Amino acid sequence: MITGVPTEGGFTPPGPEAFNLPGMFGLDWFTKPVLVAFVSVIVIVWFFWAASRKAAVVPGRLQFAGELGYNFVRNSIARDAIGSHEYMRFVPYLMGLFYFILLNNVAATIPVIQFPTFSHVGWAYGAALLSWIIYNFVGVRKHGVFGYLKHQTMPAGVPMWLMPLMIPIEFISNIVVRPISLSLRLFANMFAGHILLLVFVLGGEYMVLESGNIALGGVGIITWLMGLAIAGLELFVQVIQAYIFTVLTAQYIGSAIAEDH
Repeated sequence: MITGVPTEGGFTPPGPEAFNLPGMFGLDWFTKPVLVAFVSVIVIVWFFWAASRKAAVVPGRLQFAGELGYNFVRNSIARDAIGSHEYMRFVPYLMGLFYFILLNNVAATIPVIQFPTFSHVGWAYGAALLSWIIYNFVGVRKHGVFGYLKHQTMPAGVPMWLMPLMIPIEFISNIVVRPISLSLRLFANMFAGHILLLVFVLGGEYMVLESGNIALGGVGIITWLMGLAIAGLELFVQVIQAYIFTVLTAQYIGSAIAEDH
């Protein structure tokens, strides 16, 4: 956890500079988010490998947990959003995407780590760009370049005289804005949630331990309790944001390969 910044004039609340973490092991680029990302990949690969390596008709607890996690993404996200004919080939990507974002989000509530990787916007941009490339690639592969552009920008049933207005709107909405909205939604939620927690935790610490004021100490304890409540709410947001990002990616893939607009 990042320490507070008490000054002679009182407490200075944490700002964006609190997200500038130092490098580790003598490497400037190897920061805590990079370490968490590496560890999360290892955990995901190990978990699903261990859960499936001794598959049995009557599953043990680890196999049951693995099947539960796999079925959730396959049935509740991929099949529902893409459709029952073509969803299976996208399940591996959606599995990796969902659990990678999930683990890196909930890392913010794990003691010692306490930092959400996607509060750095570059990680959110990277995940959104990869999804953007995939759903546009499969759309172009199915419909061809001009067919895909027509598919994405010319809604069925719209009068031709409205097309000069609809085409640029649909192009901006379906091609340009989607990766931006995907990344900023995830980044903004992780950034805002983490900085809110920092304000409550470090503010409470200052009032209880450093202010020297008994009345402020009482307020600081209440602030800590509110911080705990916000941490619980933030855990819910972390899970929901991983789900929303993956569902939207699946919906974009489904719309790209659909026959109708």
